[in-house]
Amino acid sequence: MNTDNILGHAARFEPAETLIDGKRNLVGLTMDELKVEMAALGLEAFRAKQLWTALYCHGARDVMDITTLAKPAREKIAAHFAVGRPTVSAAPVSVDGSRKWLLAMPDGHEVEAVYIPEEDRGALCVSCQVGCTNKCSFCHTGTMRLVRNLDASEILMQVMLARDVLNEWKIPDLEKRMLSNIVLMGMGEPLFNYANVAKALKIIMDEGGLAIGKRRITLSTSGVVPMIRRCGEELGVNLAISLHAVTDEVRDVLIPLNKKYPIADLIQACRDYPAATNARRITFEYVMLKGVNDSPADARALVKLLEGIPAKINLLPYNPWPGSPYECSDDATIQKFGDIVNRAGYASPIRTPRGRDIMAACGQLKSASVKARAGQERDE
Repeated sequence: MNTDNILGHAARFEPAETLIDGKRNLVGLTMDELKVEMAALGLEAFRAKQLWTALYCHGARDVMDITTLAKPAREKIAAHFAVGRPTVSAAPVSVDGSRKWLLAMPDGHEVEAVYIPEEDRGALCVSCQVGCTNKCSFCHTGTMRLVRNLDASEILMQVMLARDVLNEWKIPDLEKRMLSNIVLMGMGEPLFNYANVAKALKIIMDEGGLAIGKRRITLSTSGVVPMIRRCGEELGVNLAISLHAVTDEVRDVLIPLNKKYPIADLIQACRDYPAATNARRITFEYVMLKGVNDSPADARALVKLLEGIPAKINLLPYNPWPGSPYECSDDATIQKFGDIVNRAGYASPIRTPRGRDIMAACGQLKSASVKARAGQERDE
């Protein structure tokens, strides 16, 4: 399957443009798009730059508050456009400081985003679809049906809301912000929603806007092989692969997408990834499942599989969810697995689960309301 086929398939799940109180959302518009819209309103081109700066540098929430714009210009723009944010339906905070936001988009569909703080920085885990198409058997999100893609504005609004909550719009220096990194590891498969993800990331990476550079952004994929090279060439962000198995027999069960893009093809795509270097290694995510993929033989096979790839291997203790069919490997088994990988020269940190108590850890994201709505829409 070529990339055009994949993007055509994704178009089936494209959202209709959602309006905010009957007005278009300014969030998600590129500089060129803002220029077009200003010209349509009979306003000067430099108004687009003023809007861009207000939205993406200063976090403006209302057109009428953008005082760099003359009042007549504000009034004209406000008559047709609004500045969107998702509605926070729930915002639990973990004992470890992680925050999960259940976010309702303008059409009422909900997704989850998670902020994971560290001592002097923090990462925001962003969703890119309502539901998920991959059906990974170990993942809570994978039990949901795919409802639709998020558009670029809805991806961006997750980041902008986090900046609102953390009160970081007045901190221009990224090194001093607590939201320093973006990981596309939330609900959905980013490479099945590439057009919207790419548009949002280009705005996020723009030095004149949100200014979170490509080295601080990681895109995680379950292995949409034809899109991996395009991602590297056009975006150059860090790549994370949800690998989780070393044989097609096991991976077919854990990640059904493997039946279309088997391990050999996926690993070759990683070898060819344009942005991979020794300084920017590909991360391979490997969830530790008791009796499934955690043997010393699996560890040795993993080392052999990744030979020659600039790689880091994240070992993920399995995060259970109600009704999950797997158990987490015990600590001794995980440690033994990690020792084998480490001795082969690969960094293989055992990731400390974050946000488990609020169902915000890897593989746990899911909205009951999304599941119910997805079932209803597919049945209609």
